[in-house]
Amino acid sequence: MMLTEETPVPSLALPVEEMKDHLRMGSGFADDGLQDGLIETYLRAALAAIEGRIGKMLFQRRFLWEVECWREDEQALPVSPVTGIVSVTLVDATGGETVVPGATYRLIKDLHRPRLAGKGTALPTIPSDGAVKVVFDAGFGAAWTDIPVDLRQAVLLLAGEYYEHRHDDGAQAAGLPFGVVTLIERWRTVRILGGGKK
Repeated sequence: MMLTEETPVPSLALPVEEMKDHLRMGSGFADDGLQDGLIETYLRAALAAIEGRIGKMLFQRRFLWEVECWREDEQALPVSPVTGIVSVTLVDATGGETVVPGATYRLIKDLHRPRLAGKGTALPTIPSDGAVKVVFDAGFGAAWTDIPVDLRQAVLLLAGEYYEHRHDDGAQAAGLPFGVVTLIERWRTVRILGGGKK
């Protein structure tokens, strides 16, 4: 299984100005833009850490997911919330690709465990020694304000933590800060049976 992000979060979507306010940067620092690149780096790091912990994509973007076999009649997708399936493509052992008609499968939306299922039939058979490529869009929305407020606050807190301790020698405690963990706890996906049926 391999998940690839095909469309990264655009720099303009990141809340750099809000992060400056969160850090209470003085007017000399906040206005000159010299810290913008550094702040963007820490925002991206915080986004990645939180998305990895909760299994949910905050900003909406496109992903390519490649697998060699279906686990069940309904295949759980690796992240959520999934807003739409773009394509399903079968790949044979020689690399030949066959696009599966969209009328033969459907997305079962679920905040924690979205699934791909056949429409009236089973999912298409994956060729022997082949794979399937599923392209889908996932995330709460394209804008910062589309993301739930508690997750936005968690990103700002964690990015602030990274910024404030950027010169530390590693003496900080490992793991996410307690305030961040508290904010994201209700969004965590409990994985049972490696993505199989509940």
